[in-house]
Amino acid sequence: MFNLWYKNAVVYCVDVETFQDSDGDGIGDFKGLTSRLDHIEALGATCIWLLPFYPSPNRDNGYDVADYYNVDPRHGTLGDFVEFAHAAHERGLRILVDLVVNHSSIEHPWFQASRAGDPKYRDWYVWRKTKPDDAEKGVIFPGVQKTTWTRDTQRKEYYFHRFYEHQADLNIANPQVREEIERIMGFWLALGVSGFRMDAVPFMLEDLSSAHSGWEPHRYLSQLQTFLSWRRSEAILLAEANIPMEEAPDYFGTGDRLHVIFNFPLNQKMFLAFARGDAGPVADFVKALPDIPQTAQWATFLRNHDEIDLGRLEDGEREEVFAAFGPEEDMQLYDRGLRRRLAPMLGGDERRLAMAFSVMLALPGTPVVWYGDEIGMGEDLSLSERHAVRTPMQWRATLPNGGFSDAAPKDCVRPVVADGPFGYRHINAERQMLEIDSLFCRVRNLVRARRGAAEIGWGKPEVVDVGDPAVLALRTGWQDGEVLTVHNMADRPALAKLPDGLDLSDVRPLLSSGARIDDKERTLRLDAYGFEWFRLKGK
Repeated sequence: MFNLWYKNAVVYCVDVETFQDSDGDGIGDFKGLTSRLDHIEALGATCIWLLPFYPSPNRDNGYDVADYYNVDPRHGTLGDFVEFAHAAHERGLRILVDLVVNHSSIEHPWFQASRAGDPKYRDWYVWRKTKPDDAEKGVIFPGVQKTTWTRDTQRKEYYFHRFYEHQADLNIANPQVREEIERIMGFWLALGVSGFRMDAVPFMLEDLSSAHSGWEPHRYLSQLQTFLSWRRSEAILLAEANIPMEEAPDYFGTGDRLHVIFNFPLNQKMFLAFARGDAGPVADFVKALPDIPQTAQWATFLRNHDEIDLGRLEDGEREEVFAAFGPEEDMQLYDRGLRRRLAPMLGGDERRLAMAFSVMLALPGTPVVWYGDEIGMGEDLSLSERHAVRTPMQWRATLPNGGFSDAAPKDCVRPVVADGPFGYRHINAERQMLEIDSLFCRVRNLVRARRGAAEIGWGKPEVVDVGDPAVLALRTGWQDGEVLTVHNMADRPALAKLPDGLDLSDVRPLLSSGARIDDKERTLRLDAYGFEWFRLKGK
């Protein structure tokens, strides 16, 4: 059996530049991140996913890469990365890094050589002599991005960019580009990473499809996994692929393609359920989840570094979520999503926040936590686009910049949220670690429960009808174990009927928010936003 560590992992996503500054320049770095590994370890995470830290003009939070083989000097050196990796491994933490190869910065030497007509790099990007008629269609950032084709004044041709015009798409159809991608992967694997979060996978394959008529582009994913397994057998590919469920077989293959895919549609159903206080959207989605290979896995999440994309909801459903969590225009983005942190969206109600984390951790897949959400960090809507949720980590109430940096506030990479109920003076890691009922401590207990319930990572859940539409009950078995999780998504108490045939003497609590079992009536009385985890003995 392969080393399937990711099936029961808990991933913590970190942006190096906003986590901890060690040298007082206002920008987070690897030495600072290394000094804060105790926080990640204390939470119970088993893997760290790093957002891009490569040299970059930084016009898109580092996703405009200018050198795939180095560390941006703002974040330190390759030596600092290696020291960080060693310290993480000492704590049992694996590392995933972003593989951003759908595009590069136009400042990358490859693009500069391509635009200059260098024979080696001429076809490393997607060029056309005339602008396609559909250049205004398919933009990813409506209202900000106007076209997907831009004319280069030096080469006097148009280059394709699925995203911003300063991010030119690499020509993945070029075998030399694919070879270079493998070299990039091999480089970081040699430095100790356990895999890659692949950016914009559907667009990579879309480019392949258009370049090779009749060639099944998903075969490329098999080639990547084969390379990966030869270099480091336990390494994985975690894909950003916002796909409908019917396309999952193309991306997972028979277990020979992607290992893990973010379940974006499930994320959208979760927020619809939270908005309604009704478990139905999640329950119906889970019932319809397709079978996937044993070595494959979904990734579940509440928030990430981008907007909450609600594009797969019906128009009326999306408006419900907007009304509940982003009623103001500046809380919404790209006509499809929310650019808010989790805690402000849920009104700072720690009962509701804990319930949301519990639902996410109980759903089938590998949970991924966005840094700061475990303490209920705030947002800064005065920042542009997706930067509202990318503010510096809030460590301590009594230090400047919340303990993130000794620099003057104006010199910080972004302002630390200071004022209001979600600012660092009220919400910070130090205070949350000390208060036994804090959100951090609740999430830590949830993470421990999830790590102790391997059934959730391996098994396929059964949705149990408990008689109240507000309650999501999942019964998940694997090998000889079985776990039952019950969540009340409503702001009122709920009464859940326990499954028929369940011997209550065999029920052992794993985690409780104070629910009460009536043995005679065979019911579970849940408080508003209450939840319970049970292990069912003999299963």
